[in-house]
Amino acid sequence: MPPNEDEHETTTAALTAPARGTVLQEGDPDDERLRAHVQPTGWTNPEPAERYNLVVIGGGTAGLVAAAGAAGLGARVALIEAHMLGGDCLNSGCVPSKALLRSARVAGELGRAAELGFPAAAGAPDSAAALRRMRQLRADMAPIDSAERFRSELGIDVFQGRAHFTGPDEIAVGDARLRFRRAVVATGAQPILPDIPGLAAAGVRTNESIFALEAAPARLAVVGGGPIGCELAQAFQRLGSQVTIFLRGPALLPREDRAAAAIVEAALLADGVRILHQTRVEEMSREGQTRHIHYRHDGALQKFAVDEILVATGRAPNIKGLGLEAAGYAADHLN
Repeated sequence: MPPNEDEHETTTAALTAPARGTVLQEGDPDDERLRAHVQPTGWTNPEPAERYNLVVIGGGTAGLVAAAGAAGLGARVALIEAHMLGGDCLNSGCVPSKALLRSARVAGELGRAAELGFPAAAGAPDSAAALRRMRQLRADMAPIDSAERFRSELGIDVFQGRAHFTGPDEIAVGDARLRFRRAVVATGAQPILPDIPGLAAAGVRTNESIFALEAAPARLAVVGGGPIGCELAQAFQRLGSQVTIFLRGPALLPREDRAAAAIVEAALLADGVRILHQTRVEEMSREGQTRHIHYRHDGALQKFAVDEILVATGRAPNIKGLGLEAAGYAADHLN
């Protein structure tokens, strides 16, 4: 079963996104630099070898490590990625979130500057600068995961495109057919969007698009109280947003130890995050740039206005269209 954030894409002219995957800012120099490394325009797929010792589907952390490790041991390796090399970790997970959390930590400390003996240090955070820094750091790290490095330095055949098994020892990428002795499926996961009426029309963000914001929104709703929802709620609250978390259950982090979850909840409340427990989001709507969440709490239907909505209600494995049955494997969860 996929992990749930809580038991319970927006698009504008300034944003671009592949069919699935990280959303980047069109024209942003750092995002353009990132893409040039991990999803280079005009990349030409190589002619397939007669047979590979290993074919890796998915260029995230697991896939990159598997491919590099095998190549380092002398194996003939092919690496296939449909979107951006580096996967969630580089593009929409570890790197951007922790870069933003670093800025949020400083903002939190400065907010307590007076009680720590530095009254002149207090000031409003510049969320736009924090987000620019995040994009710069992400682009700075991109060469490590780049298509060119894996091809030129590691000797790996890098293919851009969607892969699917055509048999127990063959994978297709476009018109190419890659025969192999062993294969690794490392396609990761993607956000689950709950079936809420009006969700698409309202324009919501996930971890794949939240980092394309130019600045922290004045009002941010977070639907879901798992790890992603909690860490980004705190980050944006400290960077200037008024954040409200909508929970279906009675507490944050339902899969974690209750005492530990209570510490997290207390920290969020201390930062000013609002937490609405045992609420059910019935509908979403949009009027101009204002989004509305229609939710039920204690039997009453209420309406809540925000500027952005982050949905963090869980993740599902990216295995749809892989043709696992052709390779002799059965899956109990298709997205």
